[in-house]
Amino acid sequence: MILGGNISYLKARDMNNNKPEKHIISASAVIPARRERVYSLIANYRDGHPRILPKQFSNLTVEQGGVGAGTVIRFQMSLFGKKQTFRAAITEPERGRILVETNLESNGAITTFTVNPGHAPADSNVTITTELPVRSGFLGQIEKTFSTLLLRPLYVKELENLARVATGPFGA
Repeated sequence: MILGGNISYLKARDMNNNKPEKHIISASAVIPARRERVYSLIANYRDGHPRILPKQFSNLTVEQGGVGAGTVIRFQMSLFGKKQTFRAAITEPERGRILVETNLESNGAITTFTVNPGHAPADSNVTITTELPVRSGFLGQIEKTFSTLLLRPLYVKELENLARVATGPFGA
């Protein structure tokens, strides 16, 4: 009887605990380029942003706008051999410093690019952060682990690409 009571309690607790939690995945780097240059590459979804994306991202299409706030994009992402299509709206809560991509169709993920001045005048500190809704409990822990293992290396590569493009010839 006590065991049955505990099981009922656990089931009720788990059923009430199905609210999505937020999981944050982040990567940062010092980019040896001025903040204005770095931010303009990130914010330009026609010419800049496509050049910094890792190979897992493809078919970036601008549906509306193209630079900064008001832009709407569509892109594909390949993971484990499967392509998934995403659509996002771009906002700039702090133009020149913070750019946000909000997923419009699936899970409500929010990715934020933050560009701060570096210690040296010609450096920028760049952080890419994604906030994902995940389930609570054991399944949520699995989601957190896999999403971090998948996305963090992509963000590290994106930051490496950003450094390469930002320090190269302006049109390169």
